[in-house]
Amino acid sequence: MKRLLIFSLMLLCSQMALFAQTNDIVPSGYTELDEFVSKCKAEHVTALGYPGNYDSKLEDFYKWYTDNKMENILINNAGDPFEEPGALSSAKFEREVIETFAPLYGFDLDDLWGIVTMSGTDGNNHGIYFGYNYLKKITGKTPVVYVSDEAHYSNYRLCDLQNVDVCLVKSNDMGQMLPEELEKALDTSRPCLMIYAMGSTFKGAIDNQAELNKVLENHPEMKIYRHIDAALFGGYLPFTQYKALVDRKEVPYESISISGHKFFGIDNPCGLFITTREIYDNQVSYDVEYLNTNMRMINCSRSGTEPLKFWWLLKTVGIEGWTAQATTMMENTAYLYQELQRIGWPCWNNEYSNTVFFKRPVAELCNKYNLACRVDERFGGDLAHVVVMQHVKKDIIDQFIKDLQESAASVEAVPQSTANANATLYNLGGVAVTDDYKGVVITDNKKVLR
Repeated sequence: MKRLLIFSLMLLCSQMALFAQTNDIVPSGYTELDEFVSKCKAEHVTALGYPGNYDSKLEDFYKWYTDNKMENILINNAGDPFEEPGALSSAKFEREVIETFAPLYGFDLDDLWGIVTMSGTDGNNHGIYFGYNYLKKITGKTPVVYVSDEAHYSNYRLCDLQNVDVCLVKSNDMGQMLPEELEKALDTSRPCLMIYAMGSTFKGAIDNQAELNKVLENHPEMKIYRHIDAALFGGYLPFTQYKALVDRKEVPYESISISGHKFFGIDNPCGLFITTREIYDNQVSYDVEYLNTNMRMINCSRSGTEPLKFWWLLKTVGIEGWTAQATTMMENTAYLYQELQRIGWPCWNNEYSNTVFFKRPVAELCNKYNLACRVDERFGGDLAHVVVMQHVKKDIIDQFIKDLQESAASVEAVPQSTANANATLYNLGGVAVTDDYKGVVITDNKKVLR
């Protein structure tokens, strides 16, 4: 107990040292704001548990922006960026961003539509909405959404929001949707709206699209729409040797959602939703006279500033810069995994993933490093994870490993548990269910998991 107290005091001292190093605060005149800025500057250095890039490249953007007093001008991208833009709109830049990124995901410029979204969830919302409308229009039937029990929780919530039937399909221990479970779950009398997780929330798993598509191909009578929830992974994969995983010419799909505030380092939640012109043209038509445009997307107003940030990063970081960042990120992921193995700390890492999950350390370390935590009895119970982003460099990893070793020396060693394939507890985006869960969850009228 005494050794644990000493370790806690050591952590407190190290955090106080970080606060001292980040005291270069420009006073606001408000104590609360200055304290908030000081806290952010201290804590972002060791923020390892969530997919934010705290090594952003927007300093020069903000200098240009504020020097021109653009903060005094509302830029509102209402309407279709592929039509004539309205006044005080950055739709021209939004369209250029979509047209630049789209080929990275296998979209052709002559069959393309997209927007800069408010978030990855906004992109998923459009994927479900566009997929539902498209399938219903061409078949006359309402589709069923199929998504893995390890996918981002937004997908279940959005199906509830849109009153869409949803089926949660069981995943394997490492978080990938099981093809045999999808086969059992399919209702082939209705269209299929597939959501593939390209990076599950906690374990960083990528659904095996090729194998799952084989299951779908066994049912040619069933019309299919595939949406990729690629929030974080869709950011870095195009700049790695694994780029074929997000190339729709290699692995077919109809739409994709990518986050801008994760890999790309934009400082506000935003993202990209990209689909084909055919899909867009088969949406519900809403001609808005006073905007002189057709509003088939969900949003009315969209930020005109986020497209400018995307455009700025395209010009200043670009393909070469992002390739270098992605390479270093994956190297540092391998380094973290190797270091955890070296000290004997139970850990796991999915292929292609920059997420490493492991036995949960003491609470003090979870707080210091802002670790995301969950329970999974298949891996021994209490777990945490690190998402290796651009700011998670080797010196931070070394400090984290050192703290883990010191914490292990300060408390009784916890014996390693082996993964249990027959466990009775599964975690579905924070909702625990017992092993009588069989994969098909379409509740009467409510259409949400209970």
